[in-house]
Formats: sequence, C-alpha cells, structure tokens
Amino acid sequence: MLKLTHSRAVVLMVAVTLMWSIAGVVTRHLEHARSFEVTFWRSFFTLLALLVILPALQGRAMFASMRHSGRALWISGVCWSVMFTAFMVAIMLMPVANVLVTMAAGPLLTALFARVFIGHHIAPRTWAAIAVAGLGIAWMYGSQMAGLPVAGTLVALCVPVAAAINWTVVQHSQQHGHAVDLVPAVLVGAVISVIATLPLALPFEASLHDLGLLALLGVMQLAIPCVLAVRCGRVLKAPEMALLGLLEVIFGILLAWVGAGEEPGAAVLTGGALVIGALVFNELLGWKEQK
Repeated sequence: MLKLTHSRAVVLMVAVTLMWSIAGVVTRHLEHARSFEVTFWRSFFTLLALLVILPALQGRAMFASMRHSGRALWISGVCWSVMFTAFMVAIMLMPVANVLVTMAAGPLLTALFARVFIGHHIAPRTWAAIAVAGLGIAWMYGSQMAGLPVAGTLVALCVPVAAAINWTVVQHSQQHGHAVDLVPAVLVGAVISVIATLPLALPFEASLHDLGLLALLGVMQLAIPCVLAVRCGRVLKAPEMALLGLLEVIFGILLAWVGAGEEPGAAVLTGGALVIGALVFNELLGWKEQK
C-alpha cells in the first residue's frame, strides 16, 4: 500500500469525514425502509464489505488472531454495535444536525470517562471545554424540547456515550500492554448489530431503491472510511484526528441542508457552535502543549 505521509493522512482523513457525513442526506431519500430496518441493512452491507476488505489487507490469519484476543476487543465490538444502531435510529427520529452536534461531544465525554474509570488527568482547559460543550447541548435540546421526541434524544446520546466507553476500554487495555486492533472490532460490531436488529427489522419493506442507498451507506459511509480512519490514526496525533473529525458535523449538516432541504434551526447552530468551539479550543491548546 502507498506509504501514508502526514500530509496524505490529513487529506485522507478529510475524505473520510466527507464519506461519514453522507448518512443523513442519503437516509432522507429512502422510500420505504424505516428505523431498525435501515440499521439492519446498513450493518449487513458493512459486514459484507469488511469480510472482503479485512482478509485482503490482513490475510486470513486475522480471524485466528481474533479468537485469541482479549475481552477488550469484544467490549469494543459491542460499543461499535451500539454506535451503529443508535446513530441510524436517531437519524430516522431527529434532524441530522441535532444528532451530529450531539456526537461531536464524544471526545470530551471520553476525557471525562477516562478520568472517572482509569484515572486519567484532565487539564483545566478540558474541564472548561466539557462545561461549555454541555451548555451547548443543553441549549440545543432545551430550546427545542417541545418539538423533539424524548426517545430520539436519548438514542442520540447513546452514540457519544458508547464511543467514550469504547475509547476508554481501548486506552485501558493499551496501558496494560494489550493493544486492541480497532478494525476487527468494527467487524464484531457489525455482526452484533445485524443479529440484534434483524428481529426488529421484520417484515422487510425496503425497495430496491432503498437497498441500493443502504448498500452505499454500508460500504462507502461506514466500512471503507472506518478502515481508512484507523490507518490515519497511526500517522496523525489524537488532537489532529479529533479536529479533522469535526468536519463530519459541518459536512453532514450542509449536505442535509442542500441535498434534503433540512435547514438547521438557530438553537442547533448556537449549540453546535459552543460544542465545536469548545472542542477546537481544547484540542488546539493540547496540540500546542505537546509541541
């Protein structure tokens, strides 16, 4: 494979966030598929794609190594399955912008979880960023409380919570000398998501048009960018990954606005600005301290 320099990794990560961001606008063009059926088919096509991609990149020995992996791999897989499922269900219940802004709080929530469960030190700047991001999310949902379903809000919050648990488990495992390969963990997550959502997806109502769009999401929005993001993470520092990852929020809101007419409200823009601003401020200061 082509050697990934820093500049190439930055460009590739921008492309990854663009691929991630198409979920909202694509789901707005589905004809009949709804809720758990959408999640099932996206996870199913993701699973098929990974079963082709991973052996091609890592060989069949990857499956043997998975059987001997520690429990961190399987916990990470469960977290990925929750993220896969909750994200798509939330997208079907609420505006795309609300879901994406909620997800943007994930890195700060991860810092909080790492402090509580594995004793990581949190710098004062990060405490301030967590407070500002929390205020932004509270403002966004509080201003729209009458117009948003409670279930959708709770499901959307499951995504950054599962992400925070995932990264905390991975960090804890690495501290004890057991590195977790996140790509097989994504495969495990896809398997769990398919099995868990199948009974809830029946009877199938998706048209051929829907299946084509959901296959696009499974392959181009989830499987391929997740594999590429893990590769970028081997070159880019954590603050760089967090900052570039925020482009998914911007791209996603713009695509849903332009491609599906889903204009974000003032409360979403204000709350989103607080969340993204807090994360940018925190990561830039962290990057400066590392240098």
